[in-house]
Amino acid sequence: MEHDPALEAHEHAEHAEHAAHENNPFISKVSITVAVLAVMAAAAGSLETVEGGKAITLSSEAVLAQDKATDSWNEYQADSLKRHMYEIAADGGGAHLQDYKNDIKEQRTDQDKARTEAEQAEKERDQRVKESAEHESRHHWLTGAATLIEIGIALSTMAIITRRAQFWFGAMGLGAVGLALFALAYLG
Repeated sequence: MEHDPALEAHEHAEHAEHAAHENNPFISKVSITVAVLAVMAAAAGSLETVEGGKAITLSSEAVLAQDKATDSWNEYQADSLKRHMYEIAADGGGAHLQDYKNDIKEQRTDQDKARTEAEQAEKERDQRVKESAEHESRHHWLTGAATLIEIGIALSTMAIITRRAQFWFGAMGLGAVGLALFALAYLG
């Protein structure tokens, strides 16, 4: 079964609403806490998925850029071999000397073009790798945030069942730490 943070948030909010109908002020406060934590967990979970997807996409784009760079460097090497063959032929002189010199010049131009393309593709690769790492880092922070907030929801449920404030305080503490991790995902 797939994890759907929005659905879980809605379910927790419904449970909290039912508990709030007991007209017990403590239960009402904890129920509100559950609803707030559920919304936070849904937001963190959704953004976690988005950041993970971006990290994967950018990583794939980095691989494609590396392939392009490799192809360009291979072309550079092939042009280099051709140029050397024309240089050897030109050293021999003969009736085709000017043709060989023209071919040498063409191969140098082709090599310069291949080098430029390879270097541009390597820069693109490096940029995509960097961006992917940033999104992956956010993904990890958001995973931690969502986990702590969801544990806070569980502690809130225990507070409702046991009528113990310690569980509620623990839930709010975990929610605060989860919120801090959520913020660090985008500030850090």
